[in-house]
Amino acid sequence: MKRLNIRYSVGLLFLAAPLLSGCMKEVFPTDVATTDQLAKSPDATEFLVSAIPTKAKSVYNWDKSYSWGLGGIMHIRDVMTEDLATLSNRDWDWFWWWSECTDIGAPWMCTQYVWEWHYQYVQATNNVIGAVNPDAATDVQKGYLGVAYANRAMIYLDMARMYEFLPNKVTNGRNEAGVDVTHLTVPIVKAGMKEEDARENPRATREEMAKFIAADLDEAAKYLPLLVSTRNKTFPDMACVEGLRARLAMWLEDYPEAERHARLAINAAGLHPMSKDDCLNVATGFNQIDKWMWGVQYTDQDEALVDEWLNWTSWMCNETRYGYARKGAFQLIGKSVYDRISNTDFRKLEWKAPESSALYDQVPFLKPAYKQSLPTYASVKFRPNQGNDEAFKVGESSAYPIMRVEEMYFIEAEAAAHQDISRGKQLIENFMKQYRDPSYTCSATTTDALVEEIVFQKRIELWGEGQTFFDIKRLNYSVTRGYTGTNFEPTERLNTDGRPAWMNFVIVDQEVMSNPILTDHNNPDPSGLYTPWTGH
Repeated sequence: MKRLNIRYSVGLLFLAAPLLSGCMKEVFPTDVATTDQLAKSPDATEFLVSAIPTKAKSVYNWDKSYSWGLGGIMHIRDVMTEDLATLSNRDWDWFWWWSECTDIGAPWMCTQYVWEWHYQYVQATNNVIGAVNPDAATDVQKGYLGVAYANRAMIYLDMARMYEFLPNKVTNGRNEAGVDVTHLTVPIVKAGMKEEDARENPRATREEMAKFIAADLDEAAKYLPLLVSTRNKTFPDMACVEGLRARLAMWLEDYPEAERHARLAINAAGLHPMSKDDCLNVATGFNQIDKWMWGVQYTDQDEALVDEWLNWTSWMCNETRYGYARKGAFQLIGKSVYDRISNTDFRKLEWKAPESSALYDQVPFLKPAYKQSLPTYASVKFRPNQGNDEAFKVGESSAYPIMRVEEMYFIEAEAAAHQDISRGKQLIENFMKQYRDPSYTCSATTTDALVEEIVFQKRIELWGEGQTFFDIKRLNYSVTRGYTGTNFEPTERLNTDGRPAWMNFVIVDQEVMSNPILTDHNNPDPSGLYTPWTGH
């Protein structure tokens, strides 16, 4: 149910350990194996590296129903766009702080979650990097070292893009303390970092962070080829490294490099884009990790499946008799976004069509009852495992994507469009006609219009996968949720002129107290600075 977002008290803050130096939980039990033992044992290193994909699906706080790992972080980013709306009775939407831009400043519990979870993920990667000496390691251990470096690059790239302050029309890059925080990201925490260094660890600039991430990807590329198994794609491989390089280049607006690495990722992945049946199959639609480059896989032994609530399927699959959908927290596509999709594009069948639509009887539902019970525009993209909507242990033993090859096609097309409009147009038309909509034509005649069209098609492709946020923020696009016929809740009908201020995440004040060099270097709090649209 919807509960209060807890504000920390000063007393509690002083009782808490520093987030960067002491509050990140050791994900490998130190009373079981020492670092020296780990360095000598490939099996122990395998156990240690397994903590990284486990962290991606672990529950941070059982009392906070938004805190279900990487998937929950992805969902936070999605509700900050205009693409995903949650229809609920307001008692079961645990993501309202972010969708309403309410209480997401420094003192709040939800702010601490986002910050601390990311650094716990960093700690999981640093545990491996700190334990494996490549000069003495076996090839297997070096392969695991590559896994850790790729994961660390991935999570820092996400954090950098979330916390970097970019200009907007509501908050100022020169904060209340008079410090210009524009292009500052987050502190870099390395393996083996001393506590005193963690306590005086400044926010990295964009250039410093980009250099650090690129170095991690170089290390990953050095060692990952030695890894025999990618653990059924829960570990990244070289295609994922190229994909991360493409994402990094897009953040830096280095479009020639983004295009080059996207193509390298496509070639290395050896995957075809998901077919119509792959996407719309009622038993296997978007729950098969082997269709993607990299993903998170649940099993019925995972802590997150001890009950039906805190996991991906509970939130993202509307066709279940368990989880939050059962309580009425339905995930919808924004009406204006849906309306723009062509009826000849099969992806439009991933959402319930209005009764007046020619597509109303074409959408495949898991069971006929869902056609009646689900609200218009409800997602049927993510299906429960095996199509099982009754037994949560089965249905929630599912998977969700971290990276798909389709993203690389869109990065390649957008990056090309920034350089050469004709080449970008050809790439998007080739992809759409071959894989999504045989009738597709692109009418854009300017670079800006073409880029916007490519990004829109990418938004449809990756709906619900946590990536749209980054493009909206990077390209200074507006978010529009208040309009005639909108299906966003009244409190979420926020419209912006250019990038939303809320896309510059705020550092939790507990971290500022633990790391005093951050004092006066936080992003401005955007909470409550937007007034919901009321139709006037």
